Amino acid sequence: MTSNFKPFDGPRKETRDETLGKDEALLSSLGYKQELKREFKPLEVRYLLSTSCRRRNEKNSFSGVAYSVIGLLPSLASVMINSLPNGGGPAMVWGWLVAGVFVTFISLAVAELGSAAPTSGGLYFWTFALSPPRWRNLLCWLVGYANTTGNIAGLASVGWGCASQIMAAATIGSNGTFHPSSAQIYGVYVAIIVSQAVICSLGTAVMARLQILYVTLNILLVVVVIIALPVATPVEFKNTSQFALRDFYNSNGWPNGFAFILSFLSPLWTICGFDGSVHISEEASNAAIAVPWAIMGATILSVIFGFGANMALAFCMGTNYDLLLGSQQPMATIFFNSFGQKPTLALWAFVVIVLYMTGSSILLAGSRQVFAFGRDHALPLSWWLYRVNTFTNTPLNTVWFTSGLAVLLGLLAFAGPQAIGAVLTLGVVALYFAYCIPIGARIIWGRRALRPGPFDLGTLSVPISLIAVVFMTFMIIVFLFPTASHPTSQGMNYSVVVFGGVMSLSICWYYFPKYGGVYWFTGPVKNVDIPVQGLEEQFLDHDDTEKAEAENIVQST
Repeated sequence: MTSNFKPFDGPRKETRDETLGKDEALLSSLGYKQELKREFKPLEVRYLLSTSCRRRNEKNSFSGVAYSVIGLLPSLASVMINSLPNGGGPAMVWGWLVAGVFVTFISLAVAELGSAAPTSGGLYFWTFALSPPRWRNLLCWLVGYANTTGNIAGLASVGWGCASQIMAAATIGSNGTFHPSSAQIYGVYVAIIVSQAVICSLGTAVMARLQILYVTLNILLVVVVIIALPVATPVEFKNTSQFALRDFYNSNGWPNGFAFILSFLSPLWTICGFDGSVHISEEASNAAIAVPWAIMGATILSVIFGFGANMALAFCMGTNYDLLLGSQQPMATIFFNSFGQKPTLALWAFVVIVLYMTGSSILLAGSRQVFAFGRDHALPLSWWLYRVNTFTNTPLNTVWFTSGLAVLLGLLAFAGPQAIGAVLTLGVVALYFAYCIPIGARIIWGRRALRPGPFDLGTLSVPISLIAVVFMTFMIIVFLFPTASHPTSQGMNYSVVVFGGVMSLSICWYYFPKYGGVYWFTGPVKNVDIPVQGLEEQFLDHDDTEKAEAENIVQST
């Protein structure tokens, strides 16, 4: 007798082809055809974000949330010298926690927009879609240039941090007899940027598969700091809770309250680049779900693990702030005091490797944003930037364009340490400016216009977005202040000059007589034929007024 019984094995999972079909359909509804290969799986997207920012069903991708710690420890090593003089241990620990709360609000707002419209253009695309016709072209233009500037500054600051850490290892290995010059550090910096460009010139699949290695190294580094550092630190370098958590150290001359706020640069720079996963969304599987959860998973776990790492460092760094700050690499000094020379060099090698990997991921994401901006004809040489290499199926030209500008930005090192240090601040300021505009447009003009994606904040969207915009606006102003209260020409914060210069030039070019962008830039340019309802259904409710506005958007492109 033949049985017709078939065991129940649960709902059928989508095949990869079905998932990719939905991704391509969503991208098409936004006006773009699929040009890049979708090699990044949801788990790998989450890693990329954290260093900025699979064929399985998206529910299984939560196993990859642990690599939100990627880039965390090396980034902390790069910016620890900024938090120590603005509060010492209390600023490291409590400043991280306070800033982490606001960072979470920002990531929620960006994640919601990324779920609704996962495209490589990201921030400037959302700005155009959510802004009124009178302002959308200009705002889209400004956000695109701010985003490009922030990504290049992020690559440059990570590359410079990596070069400085390599030189710190050389100093430790020489028992303090070697002291690198700016030219030597710059030479290493150029080598780092060029080699990262070579890696990013390979097929996307290569970068995607490397994520497992990145994850493993980062987890090990964080575990070493949180667990092994307190165990290995000699008694004379262990601090009391009073010193680590309460005794405020302020060496820059600002009032303690303002100094504490300045210490936010450490967490805000470390946990930045929320748009990284958005820019590679056209190469990610199940992007509408993978992108927002990548943003949130990375942010929350980075806040948690970063708090733990800062606690360990604050209790194990000793009490001599002058020694730590004088070394220019406080974390390397802490490791040396706790582990000794050879173990420190071994551990520091992994710190350098992970920061190098972080830079390569930032370059990957930044090059995709440049590709999208070139696709919409907004950049000089857009005809050259908007090209996909037929062999690797990647935009090679944008990789080398982005890395080339980062090499030029690194020349600020010859203007002094404050000038190159401003690049670190510039990355946060430029990206926060680029985040504020689309999120603000969502609040002011787009509350009824946005068609939410799978990640929807519902009634909490507006208050969360409002908190995010207010905080970012405040921090932009703060980070443009000089480090010390009575600065000299050498101690000025040059990020205001660089960012102000870039934005001023972009405005001048936009309004330049006869040839400026005001005469030809119309926002995102569709390269696939879709009905008017395509963009309309993705962003707008079916209200007669909004339908007419959606039609204007599509026709203008």
